[in-house]
Amino acid sequence: MNEPEPEPLYTLRHHFSFYPVIAATTSLQNIPGEKSILRSNSAGNPTTLSDKDILMLPKSAPPSPENQFLKKSKTLEFLDRKNPSYPIPVNISTHPRTWLVISILLFQIFLLFIARSLLVSLSPRHFPPPNKLPVEISVDECDSGRVYVYDLPSIFNKELSENCQDLNPWNSRCDALTNDGFGRRASRIEGIVPENLTPAWYWTDQFASEIIFHNRILGHRCRTLDPESATAFYVPFYAGLAVGKYLWSNYSSRERDLHCEMLLKWVQEQTFWKRSNGWDHFIMLGRISWDFRRSRDDDWGSSFIYMPAMKNVTRLLIERNPWDYFDVGVPYPTGFHPRTDSDVREWQNYLRTRNRTTLFCFAGATRGAIKDDFRGALLRHCYNESDSCQALDCGGPRCANGTSAILEMFLNSDFCLQPRGDSFTRRSIFDCMVAGSIPVFFWKRTAYYQYEWFLPGEPESYSVYIDRNDVKNGTSIRGVLERYSREETRKMRDKVIDYIPKFVYAEPKEGLETIRDAVDVALDGVLMRFREQGIGGQRLK
Repeated sequence: MNEPEPEPLYTLRHHFSFYPVIAATTSLQNIPGEKSILRSNSAGNPTTLSDKDILMLPKSAPPSPENQFLKKSKTLEFLDRKNPSYPIPVNISTHPRTWLVISILLFQIFLLFIARSLLVSLSPRHFPPPNKLPVEISVDECDSGRVYVYDLPSIFNKELSENCQDLNPWNSRCDALTNDGFGRRASRIEGIVPENLTPAWYWTDQFASEIIFHNRILGHRCRTLDPESATAFYVPFYAGLAVGKYLWSNYSSRERDLHCEMLLKWVQEQTFWKRSNGWDHFIMLGRISWDFRRSRDDDWGSSFIYMPAMKNVTRLLIERNPWDYFDVGVPYPTGFHPRTDSDVREWQNYLRTRNRTTLFCFAGATRGAIKDDFRGALLRHCYNESDSCQALDCGGPRCANGTSAILEMFLNSDFCLQPRGDSFTRRSIFDCMVAGSIPVFFWKRTAYYQYEWFLPGEPESYSVYIDRNDVKNGTSIRGVLERYSREETRKMRDKVIDYIPKFVYAEPKEGLETIRDAVDVALDGVLMRFREQGIGGQRLK
């Protein structure tokens, strides 16, 4: 059975009924005569910042005096010529019949525009095939351009991570954010991975990518300290940490948006933002896109992405909206953070020679509140096929941020079942593939419409797709997988292993010697996109 066409955005709300509805019950006190905004102090208590305070936040380091005079870009000059300020004489007849003809023509044009817009909105946006992005570093490694990193006021990143004990209503996240976002070093993996590779393994939090990405960009080969020479501008705002703190309990929509509004007010005062209106700016958001797409005050999440200043900003996310050109899906962080090229190659060789004793496996927790819970069905299916499937019930905190049991299970299995998670994607996709196991998908949106810069362009070359409805109607997963020969399975596994460098986050801030990791691939893609926009891209005003 073929995958049904992805639904339009207005129906996505129905897929997230498991999210709690946040009651907007908390009110904020305004200073008389001034628009106020909350800020958390070191004790985690909210204090108030006015518009005047926000404008007094330190600006990013200014460029050198000789570069203060900025030339207007060719693209913006072209747009200005399209919208001239001088009058153009036009003679239009005032005869009623003439106006009737014009009205009919305009109405037909309007109908054509609406039809075209609907067709576009119903198709997920695809990016260039990932094989255009090199795996190894070229001689001219920054030929696509250089990136400038804004020096943000600490309230937007450092203070958020330092107050890690307040980021979660249930427990501290401090352990998860240690070691530059990699988390605690992995334990009890001796005998599971080669001994000399154990220091490259951590129990990394799935929402830590903002910190990991920031630290890597600060040491990146293609970073420039001169904004005049930059192709791209990176805004290192930890929006996922800022918003995540207010997703639970009875926080108001204003509180969930407060850091985002403050950040946008700050960045809009920067010279290089004003020059492009954000077109050459990008940000890493460490949660899924839907956590930043609140359309009504009583809905889930923040409205960050819907704020007007964000309309031109490229956003890297662990799950993207397939219909939004500015959303780019990047891999969830796994526990493997190689220190050198040789770490990568040794791990790849280890996976190719690993003796796998199980046909397929599944690690996941049931969702009893969801009708016809598919993950529960997969667990039961696996238990019923116990001679060929290994199951790990991840109910509770048992599998949080990786465990040695999950890693060993993936290492022992030819295939790993990957249904959708609480959203369409799940971190387990990459935990599975970094162990050299072949993913089995049941929704095309789980990976195929998400990570096109990082995964092979031919889905069948590295994965298996079984429509979830076929499984519900009695199709045997074991029967489908057993039809693949040893040689076909080996080829798919080799493809997964070949792509591992593209979806791991290396430990050194400057990256690996010659191999490009996920940060390199993401930055290459962003720089190529911005160069194309600057040369002949069509920009919005």
